[in-house]
Amino acid sequence: MTEAALSGVTHPILENDYASEWMGIDVIALTDGHATIRMTLRQEMLNGFGMAHGGMIFAFADTAFALACNPVNPGPGDEGSITVAAGVDINFLKPAYRGQVITAVADRRSSAGRSGLYDIQIFAADAAEPNSPLDAGQPGELIAEFRGRSRTIPKK
Repeated sequence: MTEAALSGVTHPILENDYASEWMGIDVIALTDGHATIRMTLRQEMLNGFGMAHGGMIFAFADTAFALACNPVNPGPGDEGSITVAAGVDINFLKPAYRGQVITAVADRRSSAGRSGLYDIQIFAADAAEPNSPLDAGQPGELIAEFRGRSRTIPKK
């Protein structure tokens, strides 16, 4: 994956993440337990109703979840482990459409031992419309809520 596709913000797990590369994900912000990402919905991401396919929204949110779960710079002793999804659920609140920019904001809610809990909110906005929320630094209208339960496991 090329670093240019990541708006100057990088994370080691994206090096070989071809799904995120295909989706055209831009990493906006990364801190410990937090990630904000963005992408534009393309025609091949739509379902038969002309709206974003639920699987695309899920995969997009899952990338934000993975980025929030795994440190950008692993500390001593962390190099031998990775954090993965133990379970997730998603609630679709409103549809999103071709050309809209979607933003996922992932935040850690709790961490205990090898387990964590993360909430990811997904927003949609029309970048081309006058006075777009994106122009004011806002992500747009809430379209989905994703909750992820993580587990840290040994890296193979």
